[in-house]
Amino acid sequence: MNVTDSKTNLSIPFYILLAVIFLLPIPLGSNRPWAWSFFQCVIFILSLYVTYHLRELKFAGLKNYMTMVFFWLSIIIFSVIQILPLTEGIVALLSPTSASLYEIAGANDFFLSVDVGQSTINFIKLLSFFCLFCLILQLVNSEQRIRYLLITMVASGTFQALYGSLAVLLNLETSLIFGHKITNVATGSFVYKNHYANFLMLCLCAGLGLIVTALEKEKTKTPKDLMRSLATTMLSSKAIIRICLALMVIALVMSRSRMGNTAFFISMAIAGGLALILIKNRSHGLFILVVSMFIVDLFIVSAYFGLERIKERLVQTSLDAETRDEVVRDSFSIIQDFPFFGSGAGSFYTIFPSYQSSNLNVFYDHAHNEYLQFTIEYGFFGVLLLAPIMMFAFYKALRAMHKRRNSILKGLGFSSCMAIIGMCIHMSVDFPLQAYANACYFVVFVALAMLSNGLRIRKTARLPNR
Repeated sequence: MNVTDSKTNLSIPFYILLAVIFLLPIPLGSNRPWAWSFFQCVIFILSLYVTYHLRELKFAGLKNYMTMVFFWLSIIIFSVIQILPLTEGIVALLSPTSASLYEIAGANDFFLSVDVGQSTINFIKLLSFFCLFCLILQLVNSEQRIRYLLITMVASGTFQALYGSLAVLLNLETSLIFGHKITNVATGSFVYKNHYANFLMLCLCAGLGLIVTALEKEKTKTPKDLMRSLATTMLSSKAIIRICLALMVIALVMSRSRMGNTAFFISMAIAGGLALILIKNRSHGLFILVVSMFIVDLFIVSAYFGLERIKERLVQTSLDAETRDEVVRDSFSIIQDFPFFGSGAGSFYTIFPSYQSSNLNVFYDHAHNEYLQFTIEYGFFGVLLLAPIMMFAFYKALRAMHKRRNSILKGLGFSSCMAIIGMCIHMSVDFPLQAYANACYFVVFVALAMLSNGLRIRKTARLPNR
């Protein structure tokens, strides 16, 4: 169906959503309480507004996605249980270590979480992620809106790429807006370079998905067709997107993030390989796209902007120089004490100092391994509820590439597949989901994975009037 400004399509909420997505990374990656609180309020208000106006539809327009909604609600309920005041006997049964800590402190109320304040903050974040997930499913209901969303993410990544690269190339000492210190490493409007690199990787996934959606179906295999496909892929209407991708790759390399760059190139290779296997009637342009990203970006463009330095950092990295392995070692003791229900969402920096080795003199507010931190904070039961969200989305993305005929839905499957792979890789050595902007963008990809498999493109709108 066509997207218009008519009342039947909830156009105003959709464009507000696009504005939120573009603005999310600008205030320091929304990794400050005032920033994420503002965007949470906007997301909650939008969600209430849209759900109210879709009340006549079954499950407010989420009928085709109820399995994933169930997974989300399960982890939300689990998070509520962590912050609910319980009797001492119940807490002692479910989490003996939590009960003993509250007993030692002489507390009157007992909780599964050892830091109820931080767990409450993380519960509100989780609720906002769920609302954002639902908003994407409810509002992104046409081919044109899919393109608008992907273009917005590419535009946001391009802005960050230009801002981060120019700040380094111009030798600025402080950022233009928030005044934080700038070194010879690109960070854009983020403070932490690895959060910046992860954000660029997600935006690159959106850009590559956008190009895949525009690839023509293969008709013949003559040399002339191959050359035409090459010209179409590298030039034509996709030239601007391709330039944006090149700028983001340059900025990604200039971030000097080892795993950020590794996650991008590995995820691109894996997703590209899966696409070549799964997508039926694929064009020559798909193969050319994957190869060109490696040749142009990896061996030509990136070589002038510090790729060699990243390679040197990867070679020189050793466990002797890093303390993250000691954090992992000490963290296993926390899991042993909080095995099933965890120490509470957001409680790592509260509980870790009690388990930190005496020879580890650095303060760690995160475990530098999301898998480990989620296990500590949510326990094995919580992880069993979190894992299906990512696994189910990945399955839907793969299925869309293989089964869907619509090229834009195949492109959504490709971009979501690449984003999930990249995030899974980066999560193993860092904490990219702790930045609110990055987490929101990843939630968008989870929703897009569901749309790629469940969206039915209609010629006419079926949404009620505002």
